[in-house]
Amino acid sequence: MKQLRVGMIGYKFMGKAHSNAYRSLPMFFPKALKPEMVAICGRNASAVQEAADQLGWRESVTDWKQLVNREDIDLVDINAPSDAHKEIALAAAKAGKHIFCEKPLALTLADAREMLQAAEDAGVTHMVGFNYRFSPAVRLAKKLIDSGRLGQIYHFRAWFLQDWIMDPQFPLVWRLQKEVAGSGSHGDLGAHLIDLAHYLVGDMQEVIGMSKTFIKERPIASEMTGLSAKGSEGGPMGQVTVDDATLFMTRFENGALGSFEATRFAAGHRSTNSFEINGSLGSVKFDFERMNELEVYFTTDDEDVQGFRRVLATDPVHDYMEAWWPPGHTIGFEHTFTHEFLELSNAISEGRQPVPNFADGVKCQAVLEAVDKSIEERRWVQLSEM
Repeated sequence: MKQLRVGMIGYKFMGKAHSNAYRSLPMFFPKALKPEMVAICGRNASAVQEAADQLGWRESVTDWKQLVNREDIDLVDINAPSDAHKEIALAAAKAGKHIFCEKPLALTLADAREMLQAAEDAGVTHMVGFNYRFSPAVRLAKKLIDSGRLGQIYHFRAWFLQDWIMDPQFPLVWRLQKEVAGSGSHGDLGAHLIDLAHYLVGDMQEVIGMSKTFIKERPIASEMTGLSAKGSEGGPMGQVTVDDATLFMTRFENGALGSFEATRFAAGHRSTNSFEINGSLGSVKFDFERMNELEVYFTTDDEDVQGFRRVLATDPVHDYMEAWWPPGHTIGFEHTFTHEFLELSNAISEGRQPVPNFADGVKCQAVLEAVDKSIEERRWVQLSEM
């Protein structure tokens, strides 16, 4: 198998990111399976055809059920809104297709577990889209932790701050509707932080949280594209049914303590996805707005030069960077998706499950729901309860 024939469902924000990754993969990672962009699917025939022309897909279709059963499709890529993930993934598994699904994996933990079970029963490759794991600087943090250079981990604190819906007149997009998105900043932004915590530090034991919806009504959206939308001034209003901000604390199974903040109401923060990890021998700090850098501190440095140092993770020694540009020539958001699909391609070639896969999606969903349960019942919730 030298080619991977892809059918993609969804064509806006993530559809564009995925399409770019499929086109970049063979150019920079020529040993990987070459993606063949067979068909792209969406409900609006003219819009999805325009997307096919722009993004480089061979054809466009409007019936995803027909797409997942085609014999010329090996991989089904799901980046439609969250409420569609489960039905499409179950159908793809039944059809024996490999599956890539954007996060959060499902609207509920029960649905996520059903998706994982279906994929395992079908024996197909499955992956969930936590792309921030694939930043070279994050991979460097992982290496420092796993090698013991930070010592015993004491703290993981993370925050994902945005401000794109602060205007009360910003329309009611699907990400603000629980029946479509599942949750607001918690599941959209917090899910990434939870996955990074699992990847870097380990499993969580218990959580306690709080949340707030600051703007409870918004104009009904007349048009939505990615994170932008239009609504009619003076038109009908709709209820916001998700959180605008969620904060929670956790105890990890290894004894570390964690704190998490996800909000879309942090003025001046376009997409501040950051974490700091403190260990007995050192610390690391990361901010995705400066994604090529990792700040590193070691307690073993001589006293007169102690302090955080900036490591530019663009040398060939850093994960993935040998395929890109000379040292110091940085990469961006879109490259994390190329690295993500490299992992998927390699996993299919090697007959293994990629990481992160649906099991990681289930684990993330368990934390999301444990936090929700904690907020509702105003108590610490054990992950074993989920």
